[in-house]
Amino acid sequence: MSSKSPSTSRRSVFAGAATVGVVAAATSVLPAVVRQQLPAAAVLPKPARGGGYTLSEHVQQYYKTTRI
Repeated sequence: MSSKSPSTSRRSVFAGAATVGVVAAATSVLPAVVRQQLPAAAVLPKPARGGGYTLSEHVQQYYKTTRI
């Protein structure tokens, strides 16, 4: 039985070098992209007698999706 050792071809070496170059270029450009800050949600005061359920926009949207 003959054992074959894996050999690296020039094509795979150049493909790997090209991949590394593309990744390096992409990572150097990405920090320049500025992330937009989302506005902070308004904090509502807690009710005096407990509970805390509020009919927010998110809840209203959920109710709209459950209607038949």
